[in-house]
Amino acid sequence: DAHSKRVESRRLLEEAQNDAAQGDNNDNKNYAEFDIAKILIDEEEGEKEKPDPNKPYSLGPKISDWDQQISEWLKTNPDFPNFIGPNKPRVLLVTGSSPKPCENPVGDHYLLKSIKNKIDYCRKLLLSHPEIEFLWWMDSDAMFTDMAYELPWERYKDFNMVMHGWNEMVYNDKNWIGLNTGSFLLRNCQWSLDLLDAWAPMGPKGKVREEAGKILTRELKDRPVFEADDQSAIVYLLVKERAKWGEKVYLENAYYLHGYWGILVDRYEEMIENYHPGLGDHRWPLVTHFVGCKPCGKFGDYSVERCLRQMDRAFNFGDNQILQMYGFTHKSLASRRVKRVRNETGNPLEVKDEFGLLHPSFKAVKVSASS
Repeated sequence: DAHSKRVESRRLLEEAQNDAAQGDNNDNKNYAEFDIAKILIDEEEGEKEKPDPNKPYSLGPKISDWDQQISEWLKTNPDFPNFIGPNKPRVLLVTGSSPKPCENPVGDHYLLKSIKNKIDYCRKLLLSHPEIEFLWWMDSDAMFTDMAYELPWERYKDFNMVMHGWNEMVYNDKNWIGLNTGSFLLRNCQWSLDLLDAWAPMGPKGKVREEAGKILTRELKDRPVFEADDQSAIVYLLVKERAKWGEKVYLENAYYLHGYWGILVDRYEEMIENYHPGLGDHRWPLVTHFVGCKPCGKFGDYSVERCLRQMDRAFNFGDNQILQMYGFTHKSLASRRVKRVRNETGNPLEVKDEFGLLHPSFKAVKVSASS
């Protein structure tokens, strides 16, 4: 009967609580004082498979007919086109995060804010489908700071990779900072797979990467002596094999696909006063990239306080563009608190958001206001 079931449920609950108490003698309920290492088991503590540092690295089996495979898949799946409309390619935004907790207590918090920021941008563009034409890689320490800017897709119709950079710095000066790989577009095609195969050998840690670093330092202008990195490696490939790769790579500098935070964050208030979202360039940057802050590591290249304060400001700068749709804004770029900037109304659907983000003209899919 019902009474017996309640008695039995209570008995099972008490047994479970007793088992838990016996298994953990520490009755501390304070999260701040709990040693998370007690429940985290790091794979590095045991045996793990390591690649041979003396052998070339590869990404897996060689694929040579990817364009044909994609074409056949698209034909058999007409409900999932890689272009939703003219100059409206499907894009999958990709970022990364550390496989284990950050080495400082606030790193995870800031990376979570960075991910939330990217989701906001994707939601506005409705780009959350896997049937993609472009893959957009974005470093975890980069944030969208212009929620109204749409990339000039027509400009890239004949290119397979788009990075922030300058042709003269890469091809003429052979400068290792002539481009930035913190935010780039890569078309889903055979050419891209071939490029990744050529790019990958310089990636894994070990002797090969260290030797590659020496070559990159010797061949590229002003590059310090350190192990191979992805940015130097792609510059090296473009310089050495321009005929093979260069024709399909677009180095963009008309807007900030990557915007170095050091020259942007102190100007946010000036931007708010003089400009508006949708510009994407130095007047209102599409992306603010916190190069060198390394919020998930123990040490960065800049003051921890400055990095964290400015990451907060960048997040709030982008977040304000979302909040304004609902009549709110942060009290200041340094504040987590928000304030109302629009009176409540009985006709919320008639309210027009200042930046046109609620129903922007660049959305690939139109959403009915009644749905």
